[in-house]
Amino acid sequence: MAVAMASSCSKFGFYANLRAMEKLSNSRVSPLFCSFGLDPLQLSCINPKKSLSSSMSTFIPKASPSTAVEGGSSQETDVVPTPIVIIDQDSDEDATIVEITFGDRLGALLDTMNALTSLGLNVVKADVYLDTSGKHNKFAITKASTGRKVNDPELLEAIRLTIINNLLEYHPESSVQLAMGAAFGITPPKTVDQDIATHIHVYDDGPEQSLLCVETADHPGLLVDLVKTITDINITVKSGEFDTEGLLAKAKFHVSYNGKALIKPLQQVLANSLRYYLRRPSTEEASF
Repeated sequence: MAVAMASSCSKFGFYANLRAMEKLSNSRVSPLFCSFGLDPLQLSCINPKKSLSSSMSTFIPKASPSTAVEGGSSQETDVVPTPIVIIDQDSDEDATIVEITFGDRLGALLDTMNALTSLGLNVVKADVYLDTSGKHNKFAITKASTGRKVNDPELLEAIRLTIINNLLEYHPESSVQLAMGAAFGITPPKTVDQDIATHIHVYDDGPEQSLLCVETADHPGLLVDLVKTITDINITVKSGEFDTEGLLAKAKFHVSYNGKALIKPLQQVLANSLRYYLRRPSTEEASF
């Protein structure tokens, strides 16, 4: 069941609508291309729990644990669902779409949205729908300063880590399924990058762009490092999608070189550069 909400002029009205949305969602009943910039991002720290060990010099704001609106269902089961965080730059011309799923355990995520606001973002629309895979919380996010979608990879990574940070805060059982759980979780995962092979594929996607697909073990700062590795060889990242599925990260980037699709030799250079950065003992050798 999908419930759509427009943004309100006041925070009170917006959060009141979200609480109403949460009550409704508990009844059982997814191109404008933008370039990813690499300008340094300075963010303030709001009630941090611990600092992140990553390539980013960014502190991730955390919601106050005294406001227990994230919880949703507190029912414990033997099987912990896989947390999924999707950051989509393709499906909306004007906003970055963020989707969060953790079975049917998520509430209205008001504290997560408060933390995102602290990053200088506006949540302009929110949808909640329920299907067989669980409750999907979907947000359209823009930068407060410009009213446009987020195109800075460091800020996109900060969004991702903020969401995961709050999952660990309000659903500590998710730590067994998240790479950040190794450092911040009550029950850390047994393995973070073992048994997760790295797969890299580059496909032709028209005369002006190619499609790069990467699957690898997740870690904090991964999105930033991927974009930096790509741009270091003068390839432009035009748009894409970054998915966190438990310990696995999946990236799909539309890339180009001088406004054109990548020729085969350049595809190989790109794949080799990423493979070198993402090297794991189980890295897939044949990527094409």
